[in-house]
Amino acid sequence: MNTSPRMPVVFFGHGSPMVAILDNATSRLWLETAAGLPRPEAILCISAHWETQVTSVTAMTRPPTIHDFGASFPKALFDMQYPAPGSPDLAKRVCELLAPMPVEQDTSQWGLDHGAWSVLVHAYPQADIPVVQLGMDVSLNPAERLDIGRRLAPLRDEGVLILGTGNIVHNLRAMNWGDAACAPFDWAVRFNDEMRRAIVDNEPDRAVEFARLGQDAVLAAPSPEHFWPLLYVLGARGPNDRARLFNDRIEHGSLGMTSFVFEN
Repeated sequence: MNTSPRMPVVFFGHGSPMVAILDNATSRLWLETAAGLPRPEAILCISAHWETQVTSVTAMTRPPTIHDFGASFPKALFDMQYPAPGSPDLAKRVCELLAPMPVEQDTSQWGLDHGAWSVLVHAYPQADIPVVQLGMDVSLNPAERLDIGRRLAPLRDEGVLILGTGNIVHNLRAMNWGDAACAPFDWAVRFNDEMRRAIVDNEPDRAVEFARLGQDAVLAAPSPEHFWPLLYVLGARGPNDRARLFNDRIEHGSLGMTSFVFEN
């Protein structure tokens, strides 16, 4: 793989899977952001939608497009395909970097879920860059997720874009489904602001200790799987990387779209 240039690290607030079939401000920002980055040799994606019993990687040559959402979504979304190749070599490299941690190489059970492809169809619409997903072991604590990101950081010097997709604030029960532009809840703003400061100030321990924010954290991340990808991305950040935020807003009252790039 390439050793130059050093790849950035990206976190996308992915929001609704509907963005995959829309041309809107968010989808255009995803395209513009990716277009401004060095072209990766491969992508390692940490999606909020692959929770596993052990850290896992997709290791098939042709990962299927997984439509992992409810039947109420339109047929056009179920018809979407993202036929990017996989990379067994990258999956093997991930295992090497995380050793002796056990890592399962999945050749048949998963693929690319909507947390990955709903972003990638806009960011890299040609689907010609190999993509590997990293499954998030549900038994790990936040500090262990940060450490995995740190151990995977050498991939950045091997042409691999480390990409997390989730949402810093993600409370579907509280969402105002009918009004994306409604005022965000106070607790959502406070939590998002604290995480933004942690990102900008390069103080990842503040994100690791997100539960210390009490009820704000309970409401902003009532189930933490959408928050977890942030921790892997923060771990892969280099000491001299600057943070560039984009799409920094909260939709529907409780769906944080804040996204960022770490780059030298």
